[in-house]
Amino acid sequence: MSQKYYILFCMLVGLGACKRETRPPGVLSPDEFSKVLVEVYLAEARINSSVMQRDSAIKLFIPYEEKLFQQFGLPDSVMRKTYQYYVDNPKMLEKIYDSVIDTLNLREKKLRAKSGSKPTEKENRISKPENKP
Repeated sequence: MSQKYYILFCMLVGLGACKRETRPPGVLSPDEFSKVLVEVYLAEARINSSVMQRDSAIKLFIPYEEKLFQQFGLPDSVMRKTYQYYVDNPKMLEKIYDSVIDTLNLREKKLRAKSGSKPTEKENRISKPENKP
């Protein structure tokens, strides 16, 4: 009889370990976070493409980033909590960054097609890192 209880106990423990992790309240979904990150990186690129010193660019970027979060209706605390959550879940974060890279690459291709320009040799080499087994 005790063997049946042992097996039942092991099954319950096993089922508990398979629990699907849910996002805590106040954390953006992967899709929402990806959209925000795309806009943050575009803003960063705009500022970096201007001719100014690094410290001046940082001073300019901080309020720009805050304004961007306001446009999305996001308090800074939500962004910090979201980022920390995904840093603690690296597989999810990797998927989010894959989506961000794909979105940015697609936007770049559309802009290049519209303007008729071609990527430089360096730009051709910039892409997602390959997963090596």
